[in-house]
Amino acid sequence: MRERECFLPLLCTGGVQQSRASLLLFRLVQLIREQLAVNMDPNVRFQPLISSIQKVALFETKAKLYLIGSNSKETRFRVLEIDRRAPELSIYENPNELEKGDIRKFVQSRSFIRSISAYGVLGFVKFLEGYYLILVTKRTRCAFIGKHIIYTIKDTAMIRVNEASSKQMHPLEQRYVKMFNNVDLNSNFYFSYSYDLTHSLQYNLSAPKFVGSRCDIVKDEPLVWQNRTGEKMTYAFRGVSRERFVWNAFHLKPMRDVVHKDWMLEIIHGFISQSSISIFGRQVYVCLIARRSTRYAGTRFLKRGANFHGDVANEVETEQIVLDGNRMCSFTQLRGSVPSHWSQDVSKMVPKPQIAIDLSDPFGETAGKHYQRLMFHYGAPVIILNLVKTREKRRHESLLSEEMYSTVSYLNQFLPPHLRIRYIDFDMARKSRGTGNVMEKLAKIAETVIQQTGMFYSDDERSQKQTGIVRVNCVDCLDRTNTAQFAIGKCVLAHQLYDLGFLKERKLEFESDCITMLENLYEDHGDTLALQYGGSQLVHRIKTYRKTAVWASQGNDIMQTLSRYYSNTFSDTEKQHSINLFLGYYIPSKAEVNKTLHIWDLETDFYIHNSRFDEIRQISSIPLTQWVSPFVMNCLPAAVSDENRVVKELIKIHSNDAEIIDYYSNFHYDYKLTSFEEHIDYQLSHLSRNLAPAFRSHFSPFEPIRRQQSTALKNPSLTGQSSTSSANSSSSDRSDDESESDEEEKSSNNRNTAPSSSTNSSRAEDPVTLSSMFPMTNDIYGFEIRMPKKADMLKYEKYAEINRICNSTGEPARPSSPHQYNRHAQMNESGGLSIYNNEIIIASVTPEKDIQNDIAIPTVSDESIAIYEKYCMLKHTIMYDFRCDPKILEYVNMFA
Repeated sequence: MRERECFLPLLCTGGVQQSRASLLLFRLVQLIREQLAVNMDPNVRFQPLISSIQKVALFETKAKLYLIGSNSKETRFRVLEIDRRAPELSIYENPNELEKGDIRKFVQSRSFIRSISAYGVLGFVKFLEGYYLILVTKRTRCAFIGKHIIYTIKDTAMIRVNEASSKQMHPLEQRYVKMFNNVDLNSNFYFSYSYDLTHSLQYNLSAPKFVGSRCDIVKDEPLVWQNRTGEKMTYAFRGVSRERFVWNAFHLKPMRDVVHKDWMLEIIHGFISQSSISIFGRQVYVCLIARRSTRYAGTRFLKRGANFHGDVANEVETEQIVLDGNRMCSFTQLRGSVPSHWSQDVSKMVPKPQIAIDLSDPFGETAGKHYQRLMFHYGAPVIILNLVKTREKRRHESLLSEEMYSTVSYLNQFLPPHLRIRYIDFDMARKSRGTGNVMEKLAKIAETVIQQTGMFYSDDERSQKQTGIVRVNCVDCLDRTNTAQFAIGKCVLAHQLYDLGFLKERKLEFESDCITMLENLYEDHGDTLALQYGGSQLVHRIKTYRKTAVWASQGNDIMQTLSRYYSNTFSDTEKQHSINLFLGYYIPSKAEVNKTLHIWDLETDFYIHNSRFDEIRQISSIPLTQWVSPFVMNCLPAAVSDENRVVKELIKIHSNDAEIIDYYSNFHYDYKLTSFEEHIDYQLSHLSRNLAPAFRSHFSPFEPIRRQQSTALKNPSLTGQSSTSSANSSSSDRSDDESESDEEEKSSNNRNTAPSSSTNSSRAEDPVTLSSMFPMTNDIYGFEIRMPKKADMLKYEKYAEINRICNSTGEPARPSSPHQYNRHAQMNESGGLSIYNNEIIIASVTPEKDIQNDIAIPTVSDESIAIYEKYCMLKHTIMYDFRCDPKILEYVNMFA
């Protein structure tokens, strides 16, 4: 198959005229993007509500459970009462807010079995015997966006709600509990009390247009924010989360419409990390947020392609945010499996099962639903960066490339040229062979992507929106995808820093502090997502495609490959059952009909993830050519969700000091004890300390520097758990083999990286010596410090003597001690210098004669003296006489 590295609209339109029309339309889109950001009245401000329940105390009795929730200052309280003897979940909430005195009386009037302090309620879950309450008992700050704090869960507690009956517990109850706990809530789950983590920064800063979760954005009229009085107005709102990224949505259902909304603590799963760039003392923060989708979620070989709703496997939305005070930039990109019905047979124990297209989709219905959803949430254009192989000796990955290309070609027929899907084929495995530089080619693609989609920018004066999304995929969406996303993120960071005014041009170099920091963020990002989906850390890392990985990492590559193979073969089935149970796709039942249909007895989970299969099979009245709805089409290139934001509540605020929007007090806790290890500033400085070079000649974070190579190897993990720590992966130089890379690619990569790797390996094995610990200045700065020559020293000392002679008022100074140390005895005899107590002492002989003989005093002509005198009078002639001598202007123009 001929390689395609161009945009699909140009292939499909088949003419230069349409290409020019597309460019004109692209320019029009750019103008529309600028216009979209200025529609909101600057006098109207919107602030999200801060949750009034940030601390929870559980008090347990035999008959009831009492949950007491309070704000961060413990001045407002709410009480939940749960009946433990009721057969079903019975929750009663006191409708009034209580004060601290009322809570003290309430606690003292009752006797409790035990009490637990927590930071939030994740919901309730039921298996076969009764409900369980899930609480967050430990949390740690991991990032902040403005004054919004983001926490990661460090520990949880699972409390049985319903009192155990006299009869014997169901024998499979504990098995379900153990399966549920296989999804480790203590790893890579995040939440915030004031910031909606399920949406992008661009969406969170957009103005509300509809109020009420039941409103219809197609039929209802949107709100228009125009403040004609000129008075500044502030509104507080409670947003609607994007349920696709809420991992405890199923657990919160029993609480919905029963308790106050502040009890509903929603969490996301994926990766969040933040670091900082020190630009000559000014801290600019870079935050990376990855949101894993709950739709069609699962493990590597068991979840491939897409379901009939257009939900793809391993779908992760990655957002890169740069913060500088009130100025904020963000860029969103997506990864996900090829949106078609394909799978790999895992019944045979082979490292790379054969890819098979399970179901033909000639009209691209599944892919159409997927791309329409992307246009709804992100706008147009949708750019597909396909990293799957296109040419192989034995057809394997190329099946997916052909399927994806034909589907996109068909769907693009029914779209106008400027809104068509852009398709880029980039065989990353082939491009990395030989002397090809993959990162340079990816950088060119990234630059083209940013020019078409733009990025989000907001400050007090102007704002700009991102319209469109880049969708990156390979077979697994792990190794190659992470490297491509880093290449895009590197290019985006240069644009973000340029818009913030920190760069003169939109370009950043490798080996600079800034890019090294970003590379470590994406390495941790890729390791975490690879563990969650593939069972091991990254195999082919960024350093592998940059061809800077050391040979010493080859042994670790083998361990990572074995870890991934073991996880995919033996533990992925159990992990898939745990995910289906956790997300509520499978609900255990004690009914007689379902006695033998426990989750481990199901042959497949196809109907679990295609629950409305009967509805899908029905013939729709909408023609297949109209795969994008007219409402979405009319809103493009802007995103429908951003332009039609829906909120649950909208409250007008009359004072900016109101507690529900007091972010300063919520961010800065009074009398709060925080250990250094848990403090975000300590973590940022610790990360900077790890990235700091041993030596440098400049302090700009944007200039490339030489770093000392780390020779320590990290111990690989064979557990295959669903999390990874930043400390174990941020500085690793491991390069592993991805499953979709064939043997030819592996041998080619080894040949290509051999010269540089052997050099690094030999350098790593050199013994530690004094010269290696303290290198010479010539190796670092380009010059060598030597002792001055005697003749040069004599000239310098005589030159320094001029100042002493010219400023002397009496006799020359003499040594204060007869034992004066003279550096050069001959100079003392001929009118030299001596040093005593850090002072220069002139010898006893008359030095004027020596100076006149050795140093010729220059003669100044009368003309030059006249010019100098006119120069000294320059201020007077300009300020008072309002004129300037032509001779002076001649010299000024000469040096201007």
